[in-house]
Formats: sequence, structure tokens, C-alpha cells
Amino acid sequence: MKQRQFQLVSEWRIDAPLDRVWDALCAAEDWPGWWPSVRRVETLAPGDENGIGAVNRFTWATALPYDLSFDMTVAAMEPMRRIEGCATGELEGLGVWTLSRSDGSTTARYDWHVDAAKPWMRRLAPLLAPVFAWNHDKVMRRGEEGLRRYLCAKQG
Repeated sequence: MKQRQFQLVSEWRIDAPLDRVWDALCAAEDWPGWWPSVRRVETLAPGDENGIGAVNRFTWATALPYDLSFDMTVAAMEPMRRIEGCATGELEGLGVWTLSRSDGSTTARYDWHVDAAKPWMRRLAPLLAPVFAWNHDKVMRRGEEGLRRYLCAKQG
């Protein structure tokens, strides 16, 4: 794999069955309803019967004063275990969700290996890398909290 500017890892521990977490992550079109940082998801291509090749355009509100948009293409999927996507647009690279079960909870790990495509971000990346990492962490924490609330509400 090509070395990317940013190698970011997030891990969520969700008190919900793995299949419910999996279903929520696979339904990207529903993310704006529970992930506060996701402004919009547009389906550009549905993919095959297994979801491979599906393309969604994500528009994200970040914790910093800018929004990001990029297309994510599902490149690989192992049901109930792993989703791999290739990002193109304002961020370019690879994102991988890996799910596992332990002690009645589900762990969802996200590995995000990306380059900034916006010229100003590329120029400032060496200086602002800690700020970009903080921003990513903030966006991911919002997602974790939102998914917990969403799954709790769906259960009740």
C-alpha cells in the first residue's frame, strides 16, 4: 500500500450486537440521521449484489471551519467483518472498517489512510498534521456517540 500523508485509526466500542452495528455502517445513506458530521450522502452507483463497486458521495462538516466532499467506492467486503473503500475527491486514499465482537459489545475499528487533495491542505499538512488528526478524532467521536444513540433508540 502506498504511504499516505495521514494514517488515522479510530476505535468504537458499541454496546450492541455486531449485526446491528454492521447494518448501520452498511446503510451509508442513513448516516446523516445519526452522524452529526455527515451533511449529505448521495448514492452515485449501487454496486453489485454484495455491495462491491457501490459509490457514495459524502459531504462532511468538520470540527474546523471547512467542509469536505469525496466519493467512496466499496472495494471489498467481508460480511459482518470488514468493509474497504477507496476515496477520491478532496481526500484520496483507503478507509477500512473492521468489526469484532467481545463481551457482548461490538468493536468497530476504522483505519483511514489518506492524502489531502485540496491544495491548501496539502501545503499546510506538515505544519497542521496534529490539527487535522484532532479534527478527524472529533468527527469520529461524534459518529460513535451518534451511533450509540441511534442503536439505542431503534432498540426501544
